[in-house]
Amino acid sequence: MVILPVVACFAFSTQTHAQLSPPPDGGYPNFNTAEGEDALFGNSVFAGIGNTAGGWRSLFSNSTGNYNTGWGAGTLVLNNADSNTAVGAAALLLNTDSTLNTAVGTDALVFCGLTPGSGADFNVAVGAFALFNNTSGFSNNAYGESALSSNIHGAENTAVGDLALEFNDADGAGTANFNTAVGANALAGYPGGNMSGNSNNAVGANALSSNTTGSFNQAMGVNALILNGTGTDNVAIGDSAASNLTSGNNNVVIGTDAGQNIVTGSDNIYIRAGSTGFTDESGTIRVGSPFNVFSCFIAGITGVPVTGDTVVVDTNGQLGVPTAGSPLSASELTKTHQVVQELRATTEKQAARIALQEGQIQTLIAALKQQAEQIQRVSAQLELSKAAPQTVVNDQ
Repeated sequence: MVILPVVACFAFSTQTHAQLSPPPDGGYPNFNTAEGEDALFGNSVFAGIGNTAGGWRSLFSNSTGNYNTGWGAGTLVLNNADSNTAVGAAALLLNTDSTLNTAVGTDALVFCGLTPGSGADFNVAVGAFALFNNTSGFSNNAYGESALSSNIHGAENTAVGDLALEFNDADGAGTANFNTAVGANALAGYPGGNMSGNSNNAVGANALSSNTTGSFNQAMGVNALILNGTGTDNVAIGDSAASNLTSGNNNVVIGTDAGQNIVTGSDNIYIRAGSTGFTDESGTIRVGSPFNVFSCFIAGITGVPVTGDTVVVDTNGQLGVPTAGSPLSASELTKTHQVVQELRATTEKQAARIALQEGQIQTLIAALKQQAEQIQRVSAQLELSKAAPQTVVNDQ
């Protein structure tokens, strides 16, 4: 691969072009500058504007491209596009029509824009072999020796550090996009390369360096998520945080050396340096290190009435799931819960019975009132009957 650019350059020796007149020795019309054997060789009619070529066959084929700068042997040899900058032997060597690329370093962006119409624009490569294989990827930024060197079609990736994102998109699928790696070997993609992982962020030497297909991972710290290959949606902050995780998902690990027991587990939350379990696990929240005893205070809880089920802590410090030896064992809690439920059911039945009885009593009271009123009416009639005078009829 390294020899190819040199061979490609020699292939141009059989082509026939009109020599610049006078021979290259400085400035030419339309603000062009050329210095070196066959530099700006194709711009004999000076159709291109504002180009600067320095070195053997720098900007050799450029005839109409504008505002390009090639400084070094073989830089921008095939270029006929605008606003590209190449500094270093064979930098942007094979670019044809891609624009606004910057390559600084030996063999930087060598294959960029090899195929006309590829759209490999807006790339920045600083460092030997940086973005070496990029052919159609766009808006990539690589700073460091061999950074993003295997990237072919991946877009909008940023690599800062030697070998950062080295094997990104090595299979050429074009699915490894939106990755950011800051640090030597960060997201390098060992051993198979970051083939299709996207939207990953790695800050720190070797962070996410084994990632192949995992996406949406956040690693900050030296060796953070160093072995993760296929896991997704993981967050690791701290040197060596979750450093043994390989394929687990949705883990949040904060603290130096935290979560080193997690290998394939998912949905864990670990907080504090050294916070770790003793086996691989899933769905676990751990705050603090098991090797240090400390007090726990949570504001806003003291004095709040308990209206739900009782929460206890067992001898292992596990909250809410007691075991034997804790203030209440699991069986005792179950029995207590059953008793509470029975009492609640009994209370509800009694309340319903009382409500029924209250209704019956109200009905009885109304009936009694009605009977009392009838008795009073009858009594009044009897009194009237007693008070009326009696007449005796004499037949004689």
